Amino acid sequence: MTTNFRPFRPPSVPLVTVDPYFSVWSAADQLYDDHTRHWTNKIHGMVGLAIIDGKTRRFMGRVGMQDSTHQEPETLDQTDLTVEPVTTRYTFQGEGIELQVRFTTPLLLDDLDVLSRPVTYVTYEVRSMDGASHQVKIYFDVTGEWCVDTPDQQVTWEHHVMDGQWNAMSMGTVEQPVLKLAGDDTRIDWGYVYLAVPRTPHIQTVIHSASTRESYVLSGQLPAEDDTQKPRAVSDNMPIMAAEIDMGVIQEEPVTQYLMLAYDDVHAIEYFHKPLDAYWKRSGLTFRDMLLMSAQQYEEIQRRCDRFNRELLTESQAAGGEKYRDILALTYRQAIAAHKLVTDEAGSVLFFSKENFSNGCIATVDVSYPSIPLFLRYNPELIKGMMRPIYRYAMSRDWTFDFAPHDAGTYPKANGQVYGENKLEYQMPIEECGNMLLMAAAVSKYEGNAEFAREHWGLLTKWAGYLL
Repeated sequence: MTTNFRPFRPPSVPLVTVDPYFSVWSAADQLYDDHTRHWTNKIHGMVGLAIIDGKTRRFMGRVGMQDSTHQEPETLDQTDLTVEPVTTRYTFQGEGIELQVRFTTPLLLDDLDVLSRPVTYVTYEVRSMDGASHQVKIYFDVTGEWCVDTPDQQVTWEHHVMDGQWNAMSMGTVEQPVLKLAGDDTRIDWGYVYLAVPRTPHIQTVIHSASTRESYVLSGQLPAEDDTQKPRAVSDNMPIMAAEIDMGVIQEEPVTQYLMLAYDDVHAIEYFHKPLDAYWKRSGLTFRDMLLMSAQQYEEIQRRCDRFNRELLTESQAAGGEKYRDILALTYRQAIAAHKLVTDEAGSVLFFSKENFSNGCIATVDVSYPSIPLFLRYNPELIKGMMRPIYRYAMSRDWTFDFAPHDAGTYPKANGQVYGENKLEYQMPIEECGNMLLMAAAVSKYEGNAEFAREHWGLLTKWAGYLL
């Protein structure tokens, strides 16, 4: 199999990168070499197939053929992978066509409404390469693994019609333990994962089981109706949400279609024992309205994302060369998607980090401090959002020390530090005081005033005195 990759091959390729829970990657050389995975390495499966003139070719994930007489469908040839700051582009070729698959998560730091929407766009672009016409369909599915912590949890599902223009499928646990699970190596087990597609005769949808993939490969047909055996455990004949997109007759002119992957987390963060919602909900927008707005703004958002990709890649290459450019392209989404953006009761921005494969701590000061150059560059308000939970905790009766806290709890519960049983010998007082003072100074410098520091002058003075 021939490849024509750039020399940069990420250890893991960002696909769906919204927040610490809605975060799916490909840790393989080719998108079809392995299942797609949550950052914790648990399988969060997606399967992509291209049906070209009746021939089924795989470009993403694994079908998992149950009948030993049938092998996995042959793959298209992955010819390129390009990771840009907010877009990942895969290119495949075979059977006379070229297929580009784009994953775009619009993490635009100057637009917090768009940034906080839990939506990733998946765009398919197909063109003929051999001068002939080809009939092409795209099959895509996403599994119930996306909405459980462990596969023994039971899920249920339903279909939705939105505004008469979009078909959406959703899946979530029966139990819905909202904000109950806290920890490090965990996945969200409340809320609902969505797959949304335009409502058109050219796109068919069904909620069924993983065995549907094999029957689809063999027959080319989706089941006519949804699976009625619900609820059931994800491990019991894996429930999936699937779509078939008929791209029509493909010639040299590219044909494009897109779908949206989204997650309704109901409540996002527990903040000193009160549930808070994601930032995009602050004005009363419903999940359905947010999805429709994301669809209506698709073209504009793609243009903005393309422009931002070009600008950051150009700037970073000029600053540090090609390797620096590639590293920034990969880490931009990773750094932002390690956070959740919400507002407090007063409407102030809160930007919560999650420690990954460490303690699972939330709003960790020594995670915030090294990340601030990115956020200073685009939106210092996000640094204030990192600092506010620490200030509030440090001013409470629960914090008895004269130095800055290390964190505000364990994600997604920002109810106060639990790290090291809150004992003095487990604290990091010099590091965290220094970090908070430096962050306060940086925000003051970049904003050209010290108003935010002045609001917390008593704590900053106490921490400076501690360091002295």
